[in-house]
Amino acid sequence: MAVRVIEVDPFDLVVFGATGDLAYRKLLPALYHRDLDGQLPEDARILACSRRDMSDAEYRARAAEAVREHVSDIEEPALSRFLERLSYLAVDASGERGWEDLAAALEDRPEVIRAFYLAVSPDFFGAICERIGRHGLASDTARIVIEKPIGKDGQSARALNAAIGAVFREDQIFRIDHYLGKETVQNLMALRFANALFEPLWNAAHIDHVQITVAEALGVEGRAGYYDTAGAMRDMLQNHILQLLCLVAMEPPESMDADSVRDEKLKVLKALRPMDPAMVERATVRGQYRAGASAGGAVPGYLEELDDPGSQTETFVALKAEIANWRWANVPFYLRTGKRLADRVSEIVVQFRPIPHSIFEEEAGPISSNRLVIRLQPDEGVRMQIMIKDPGPGGMRLRQVPLDMSFAEAFRVRNPDAYERLLMDVIRGNQTLFMRRDEVEAAWAWVDPILEAWAHLREPPKGYTSGTWGPSAAIALIERDGRTWFEDLI
Repeated sequence: MAVRVIEVDPFDLVVFGATGDLAYRKLLPALYHRDLDGQLPEDARILACSRRDMSDAEYRARAAEAVREHVSDIEEPALSRFLERLSYLAVDASGERGWEDLAAALEDRPEVIRAFYLAVSPDFFGAICERIGRHGLASDTARIVIEKPIGKDGQSARALNAAIGAVFREDQIFRIDHYLGKETVQNLMALRFANALFEPLWNAAHIDHVQITVAEALGVEGRAGYYDTAGAMRDMLQNHILQLLCLVAMEPPESMDADSVRDEKLKVLKALRPMDPAMVERATVRGQYRAGASAGGAVPGYLEELDDPGSQTETFVALKAEIANWRWANVPFYLRTGKRLADRVSEIVVQFRPIPHSIFEEEAGPISSNRLVIRLQPDEGVRMQIMIKDPGPGGMRLRQVPLDMSFAEAFRVRNPDAYERLLMDVIRGNQTLFMRRDEVEAAWAWVDPILEAWAHLREPPKGYTSGTWGPSAAIALIERDGRTWFEDLI
């Protein structure tokens, strides 16, 4: 099946932090793929900026190495063409060195789209934006892309948004969440709003509960320094998982216009039932992995990796959230995320209510409720669990089977990385898959009281063995309600 590729307008993409892990591992491979598919115009340019001194040739050699490492089946002529788009500038993000050179490189093309990607620590966001403004680089066609974390709490997020907003209009700011660029996440919108089958059932009358799991088998690896200042709540739940919850729970938007979609997501965030300290103690679980085993063998615990025996940072969070509106009244949303878990998997499970009455004899067997499973990674797809008659003679025997759609098998095309889609949306100026300022601040308004309650409780995270599904308290959290976590459903 051929994929339709629409070329974008000419652009200059300025990448700050161009020698960092994000640029080498995600951004350059994504841009190479878009160039390979013919989406980049001939005169599109990529300006790589970092503090260290380097020539264009040296940076292109490093970029080629990164693309070869992270992309299979390289086409050498296409890679050579892509590398020619790259140029390198030594620019000090928080100093004055190199800014005049950057301005000179951009001044001959004031009419083209100008996108600044801040693949750097959030500590530099304000300084970079101030210098972009001072050097007159924030043209009418400019956009700026910022990565999470957007603040460490509501107060710092507001300050960060204000610093960026002092230079760029809100319609020029792209707060990127790569989970929203995944094919399956967008297919959640299609499932709900392009099929008459689901939307009439998408409410408290028919849905028993929803589970959202983002599990990683790896530990903190080389991110221990950053991770210990963030933890699982700030790193994953406040942004990625709450955004997924919004897409599951939101009302149908007026259109696919960016603000129509984001207005509905904002309503969900504002409808999240606030947690007081007693509820935090009852409805949340913090965990921290200990030494154990993974597919690669024995692994150390978090404290050993961090080399800090006193750290209270959580590497696992499970909680029960509730949405206080008519559609979702009394439907719990169970959210969990963690590192060093049993498997790498991200999925949304929508559990429907049981049928009100069975017409079948007891010999037919039990009837399991329908279940919709939306897998984000590693193998993107959608599965619906339904009841059918077991084939063969001998009477009515019921069995639950999956209606399965794997995107890789259904479309037989390469599944683009989320960054490919999101980078092209930046150039197009399409903000639908990006967070608006009020969304970020509303998410923090719900998360901040949980973090504050944890700080006052002073209870250390519950230990769990690496290679398991987290602390036993997370199992108790959901089983108290007569439910269980679903694992290995796809």
